[in-house]
Amino acid sequence: MSLALSTLLYEWRRYMAAVMALALSGLLVLAMTGVFIGIGKGFTAQIERSRADIMVLQPGAKNIMSGPSGVPRRFIPLVYNHNEVVEVQPLDGAGGSFQSVRNVDPTQSQADRARAGAPKMNYVQTRIIDTTPDAVTIPVDYSQQLVDALRQPYTVAVDETDLPKLGVRLGEKALYNGQTVTLVGVTRGYPNMMQPTVIMSRDTLRMVGQADTGPRVGPLMVKLSDPARAEAVARELNSMGAGQWRAWTRDELAEANAAGMFEEGILVIIIGGCVVLGTIIGVAITWQTLRGAIMANIKEFASLRALGVGMGSLRRIVMELSFWVGLVGVAAAIFLTWLVQLLAAANAVIISLPPMLLIIVGGGLVAIAMLSGLLSLGVLKNSQPADLLR
Repeated sequence: MSLALSTLLYEWRRYMAAVMALALSGLLVLAMTGVFIGIGKGFTAQIERSRADIMVLQPGAKNIMSGPSGVPRRFIPLVYNHNEVVEVQPLDGAGGSFQSVRNVDPTQSQADRARAGAPKMNYVQTRIIDTTPDAVTIPVDYSQQLVDALRQPYTVAVDETDLPKLGVRLGEKALYNGQTVTLVGVTRGYPNMMQPTVIMSRDTLRMVGQADTGPRVGPLMVKLSDPARAEAVARELNSMGAGQWRAWTRDELAEANAAGMFEEGILVIIIGGCVVLGTIIGVAITWQTLRGAIMANIKEFASLRALGVGMGSLRRIVMELSFWVGLVGVAAAIFLTWLVQLLAAANAVIISLPPMLLIIVGGGLVAIAMLSGLLSLGVLKNSQPADLLR
């Protein structure tokens, strides 16, 4: 075991402040970035958890969230021309007003209803599923009980995070665009931080008069006979389309959606501010902690010099010590973020931590620790062997 690692293990209390500074800096960046990625995951959860192996979007679409992504309806039979395609369905949706009918008197005005404590009217997004068995639009985590319930006319489901906003409970009736619907299901893991989302069947959407019957439809969700060949089939579909569309595998589209979140200027500013703040805090506290720990061990370093150990070797010991402090700080940051992630999940909030994010933040924390160690090297000039005779 190296001298630097032994020092960290046996005198860990002296370095705990540095480790916690790095851990909290990492937690700040990981949690903030993970929350924003999680918000995007909430928007696209129904797509990423669907049974679709391929999504067909218009050629200019960079992801599912920014810009138009729908295609002409005539593309549906063209996609079916590939012999490995078994199902193609457009991702239909709409939006409208939603209000619980609890405590609502139809003879009262909107102002009187508000004074009487009636639930307020909300504007919601609408997503659909097809209720045929194993339909491509049904997310894999939807229970058969939920699908069977949504098969009934004028029935809807919402995510558990939207229940307080909408003021409705399971089994209650509500008004959607003035038509009575019944809440028959509550989903988990589909939060929409911007606007509540209502799930209904394609038939119910048609019954409320919002089915898309025009020449253009939403993105096409494609199921294959062999999901393992998704990448190859996507290339073949792109070749068949000759530039009319772009076929994405589900994983490719998920990565594009995540990257699209960081194209928002305000998001980059917020995360950039967290990174700068975390770096300043990490460097300042880690530097001062390492400096204080080296000063506390200055006689030991002087003894090493008296035994013939050169300043270059002492500097390497300090830098190695900084490296180990950085690694422990990374482990602590990941552990703390995991605890926060569990707490958030218990409250139906998604914190997404892609492996690349962990690698980047972990590398940054180690770099902060190494920089702090480099700034602390000047203290070694005080390790004079003659001071041992005083």
